Amino acid sequence: MFSFAQSTVVVTSDSGDATGAVIFSGVYLFFWLVVALIAIIAYWKIFTKAGEAGWKSIIPFYNIYTLLKIIGRPGWWLLLFFVPFVNFVISLVVAIDLAKSFGKSDVFGVVALWLFSLVGFLMLGFGSAEYKGPSAAPAAQK
Repeated sequence: MFSFAQSTVVVTSDSGDATGAVIFSGVYLFFWLVVALIAIIAYWKIFTKAGEAGWKSIIPFYNIYTLLKIIGRPGWWLLLFFVPFVNFVISLVVAIDLAKSFGKSDVFGVVALWLFSLVGFLMLGFGSAEYKGPSAAPAAQK
């Protein structure tokens, strides 16, 4: 004959843990909303410096398409952002071309615009950089 012992599981809940989790989640969400707002402002400023309407920077996918036009790359490059691993290379090329379009060096494109995007976009948008024209256009005509 088999006998099964009944076991009792006692679950205790400390309301302090739940409150801490909610507070952390709220602070985390607030932090990322502030980062997103700063990125939108920086992108808006870059677009207006390049002669595009600032509102184009807040429309998903259209902002990338417009950015490709600003740097002189064809619009179909937008599709390359959806290809895994290729999108890393394309984003690097776009960052370098954006830096060149504003008269900055390749190093600025890689370090500031690709690795530390938020800081780089703020520097480009609110700094003394002026839009020189699409950097990729002369390379495409060769």
